[in-house]
Order: sequence, then C-alpha cells, then structure tokens
Amino acid sequence: MARPKRQEARRSELVAAAQRAIIGHGPGLGLHHVAEEAGLTSGAVLYYYPNLDELVLEANRAGMERFYEQRSRMLNELPDDPVDRLLALIRSGLPADRTDEGVRFLCELGGSAGRNPTAAALLTTLFDRQVSLYQVVLEQGAARGIFKLTQGSLTIARNLVALEDAYGYRIVAQHPVIDHAGAAELIIAFARMSTGHPLIPAGTAASR
Repeated sequence: MARPKRQEARRSELVAAAQRAIIGHGPGLGLHHVAEEAGLTSGAVLYYYPNLDELVLEANRAGMERFYEQRSRMLNELPDDPVDRLLALIRSGLPADRTDEGVRFLCELGGSAGRNPTAAALLTTLFDRQVSLYQVVLEQGAARGIFKLTQGSLTIARNLVALEDAYGYRIVAQHPVIDHAGAAELIIAFARMSTGHPLIPAGTAASR
C-alpha cells in the first residue's frame, strides 16, 4: 500500500489530470480519459478515487482555489494599501495568457453549469467569494477617504468580478488584441471611475 505522502501526491496528480481531461473532453468525460492523462490504468485511478464524480468534484474545487484562497493569501501578504491591493486583485483574476489551463478549466466548468447543478453551485460560491474580496478592499479604501465610491461596494465588486470573467474568457478564446495587460487596463479603467481614484501604484513617479 502506498505511504500517506505518496498517496497524497498521487491524488494531487490525478486531480490535475482530471482538470486536463475536463478541458479536453467536457461533458463527454470518462474514466479512461482521466487515466490516459495520468498515464495510469482506469483501475489505478479507481484505487485513489473509487467514484469518478468524487474526482471531478475535487478537480472543480482545486481549480477554484487559485481564484479565492490564493488571492486571499496574497492580500494578507501585501502592504495595507487599498490601491495596491485593488490593482493586485484585478491582475491576479485574469489568465496569464491564452494557454492558462486554470482559466480554461473554469470556462469549461461554466459551460456545463446550465445542466450540472453541482457545477452551478460551485461557480456561484466562487463568484460570491471573489466579490467579497473586492468588497473588503473597496470598503477599506472608502473608510479611509482614499476611494469615493460611485455606487455601493457590492455593485462595484460584482461588476469587477464579471469583467474578470468576461475578459478572461476573451483571452483564452484567443482574441487577437486582448491580452493580460490590455484586459487588466480595461478593468482598471472601470475601477478608476468607480472609486474616483487614479489607481497609481505606490512607489511610481506619479504620486497619488
């Protein structure tokens, strides 16, 4: 029997393989697709995940960690500056480029949400949790007089996350002129209007 650390590593590998298989096969996903991605037999996959649905659910949860848990940790590590935090949130919510598997995975998951209540519930939870990250930063900035919000923090935060989703999809869909930097600037332009602040990072030549 595999040792606990080896079991944990193998399960992580299978989760990553399941994510790649979901991107490649979508609703037609089968156990053999995951096995092929992992370089294992179907029986070996079932040893670690006796139920394919359980593995798919774990893959979904892991795919979402980047867009909430990791960003939450990022905010905790940044200096206590609402401007820098808002800019970091915007940039970290977009795919690095059109090959970004994490965002491609979420796009595939979004496509199945209309027929998959579990996927729909997971994506709804992810959306609301991302909104909460933005709300905290927006309200901190407003409380300190740094931001002058043009609408309620919930409305602005929801629009920011919706813009992340929309531009993220455009990047992975290979829009010819929208890349990470361009999409980030488009979202920041909305954030400037919504906060009444130029959103110039700390330490740049142009001071706030």
